[in-house]
Amino acid sequence: MESLNRPIQLVFKRTEAKYLLDCRQKERLCALMGEWMVPDEFGATTIRNLYLDMPSLLLARRSAEHPLYKEKLRIRSYAAAGTEDEVFLELKKKYDGVVYKRRCRMKLKDALALCQGRRRPRGQIQEELAYSALHDGGIGPVAQVAYEREAFFGRDDRDLRLTFDHEVRARWEHLNLVSAEGTPLIASGCFLLEIKTPKAMPLWLVAFLSEEQLRKTSFSKYGEAARRHLAGLPSQGARLIPFPEQAASETVSGLAAERICHA
Repeated sequence: MESLNRPIQLVFKRTEAKYLLDCRQKERLCALMGEWMVPDEFGATTIRNLYLDMPSLLLARRSAEHPLYKEKLRIRSYAAAGTEDEVFLELKKKYDGVVYKRRCRMKLKDALALCQGRRRPRGQIQEELAYSALHDGGIGPVAQVAYEREAFFGRDDRDLRLTFDHEVRARWEHLNLVSAEGTPLIASGCFLLEIKTPKAMPLWLVAFLSEEQLRKTSFSKYGEAARRHLAGLPSQGARLIPFPEQAASETVSGLAAERICHA
């Protein structure tokens, strides 16, 4: 949820680095962050996303090939949302390691209509969103991905943002932004840390990552959900977990994500 005390940011350009942490690593980082970071004003949040794609999941398939350029579209809500509620329609592009994001705030029914060509775009951002949604023949909601998020900002630099996502789950039926139910994608003791900044990573954070021997992962929530869906993997019992002792040499992504723990 966005703070009502500051303008809503609609355009982003930054790098985003992801790391898988276990509970001990997350607790240690949070203790370290006390000097440098402050919690988001709204605290822990349940984030709901509707990912937009073709029935063939073409966008997910393209992304899985790790191209130099890729994009994804989603509708995001920071609370349960019906068709008349306001949500964010977002276009996220990644080129050569840099993330560009455009988003607009509109009613859920209008966001869906814009992506299906039933509503004329208003303004440059909506035009970009509509073009991306329609240029490959039109897309619509195919999956819902929800998770619990704790967000932090730099005490002296609000452009530095750290988020911890856990209880990541997905579903392919009964798509809406009201329910947050879904099949788990990662273990309950696993946290996905995302470090987002348009600048260089601060030295205290670099030191922590080095001490913990953590390496970046290209783990994508929608990508992992689509991978499992397309592969027909079992929906229960298979849960992704981090393996700290091997994190220095492995990236959890694509086929490497087959390292799963059966509860």
